Amino acid sequence: MPYIRANDAAVYYEYSGPADAPVVMLANSLGTNVHVWDAIVSELAVTSRVLRYDMRGHGLTDAGPQPTMQDLANDVLALLDALDLARVRFVGLSIGGMIGQQFAADHPERVEALVLCATASRIGTANVWNERIAAVRQAGTAAIARGVLARWFTPATHRDHPELIRGFGNMLARTPADGYAGACAAIRDADLAVRDGKIAAPTLVISGAEDAVTPPADGRALCDAIPGARLAIIDGAAHIIPAERPAEFVHLLVPFLRDPLAVVHA
Repeated sequence: MPYIRANDAAVYYEYSGPADAPVVMLANSLGTNVHVWDAIVSELAVTSRVLRYDMRGHGLTDAGPQPTMQDLANDVLALLDALDLARVRFVGLSIGGMIGQQFAADHPERVEALVLCATASRIGTANVWNERIAAVRQAGTAAIARGVLARWFTPATHRDHPELIRGFGNMLARTPADGYAGACAAIRDADLAVRDGKIAAPTLVISGAEDAVTPPADGRALCDAIPGARLAIIDGAAHIIPAERPAEFVHLLVPFLRDPLAVVHA
């Protein structure tokens, strides 16, 4: 069964790709699940063993008690230990990128390469997250969907791909309020700037040119904080880059995962 027990939660995961290939681990964003990666998994799985999982309180994973960013990183460690994986190439989107920063700083020996997408050392303000938590606890995740979707995707994508917007709206609306609010609190309380200086893995930061949540300036600041990190900016992308611009995302991701040192030092 595709579940393991991570600390106090049952964590859902999926594997695809050759069993003997290097493992690429994908960590989802707030309000999404393993399907946020659907547009890129088939291409990644040609040369990599792709491991994607649902962050606690999302998809098919338990919410458990209120998590901290440390708790979410500990879930990654528990999953890798349960699957007997010594090292992975870690790709995190938004809060998934924050989890990646925490995990790579805490366990440098477990991270062969790191991709931080649409993320930052610190995202938003305490007031923003407190308001979001209150809204979700009062009326559920569907109540905030319109505003969230406006930040997730560019106006052009809203206009040209309404089916994608509806699908992601469903994904968000079906995220449990407790799980979503718990992840909001973990983001609110996390400031990873000091930890970022301890990251030893070759790191690629990817920002969307039209991302209002974590704009390219945040990506540049993240690169400055992580020794040797490199920044790439994807035009026509907002926050959910792997779904909105999958071809451009894979074009950056695959060469980096094939040879992280060559790409970072180019």
